[in-house]
This record gives sequence, structure tokens and C-alpha cells, in this order.
Amino acid sequence: METNIDLSQYNREILNALINEAVAQYVMKYEKEAERISLIERVIRVEEELKSLREVQNSILREMNARFEALQSEMNARFEAIQSEMNARFEAMDKRFETLTKFMFALKLPIIGLLFALVFKAFF
Repeated sequence: METNIDLSQYNREILNALINEAVAQYVMKYEKEAERISLIERVIRVEEELKSLREVQNSILREMNARFEALQSEMNARFEAIQSEMNARFEAMDKRFETLTKFMFALKLPIIGLLFALVFKAFF
């Protein structure tokens, strides 16, 4: 009976060794595959994150463009308002100069006459 126990013990050891070797081979085989799968999952996560970042970047660029367009239209409106104000001032100044010029021409003859009269009185 001892031989029978020895054989069954021997068979168990051989069986354990074979099972351990088979499990080790299985783990090594599927460990590489698991690494590949985890790498693929990482790549997918990175690609999704890059896509998300691109969407955020595009939305920021759209917002910046909208702000610049609003700023540009505001600056154009302010420039046009200043330009029209300057035009009104120049037109008012032109009217003043025209009035002053007319006034000077209107007074020119009496002033020249007055000067002649003063010069005439001084010498004669």
C-alpha cells in the first residue's frame, strides 16, 4: 500500500508540476495579450482625450473670434462717431471762417476809407 501511496503522491507532484507549468505558460501568453489590450485601451483613452481637447480648443477659438468681431464692430462704431463729430466741428469752423471773412470784407472798405482819412488829415 505504501507503493500505491508513493505512486499517487508521485502522480500528484507530476500533476502539480504540469499544472503549474501550464498555468505559467497560460499566464505568460495572456499576459502579453493583456499588455497589448491595456496598451490599446490607453491609446483609445489618449485619442478620446485629444479629441476632447480639440473640441475645447475649437470652442475657445470660436469664442475669441466672436469677441474680436464684437470688439471690431464696437471700434468701428466709435470711429464713425468720432469721425462724424470731427466733420461737424470742421463744418462749424468753416462757417465761422466764412462769417469772419464776410465780416472782414464788409469792414474792409470803411477801414480803408478811415485809414485814408487819417492819413489825409495827418499830412494835410
